[in-house]
Amino acid sequence: MLKSLRKKMVVNEDGRIDISSPELRRGDIVEVIVLVNPEEDETEYLLSTEANRLHLKEAQQQLNNKNSYIYIEPDKL
Repeated sequence: MLKSLRKKMVVNEDGRIDISSPELRRGDIVEVIVLVNPEEDETEYLLSTEANRLHLKEAQQQLNNKNSYIYIEPDKL
């Protein structure tokens, strides 16, 4: 029976893609097709990992809290 697995991933800095899934078992024979989308939406890319989503959520919360702003006088730099 033919099954498929579709995942969106980000290519590592060394050009490598790591695919893992509980559906994949050792010894399975698979065929991999890589489709590159060079015009990926920046927001979609930034939200592509859990770590990025958490970081952006924290940053948004900080922006909503004006008491946490740090003001710098350019003349004193």
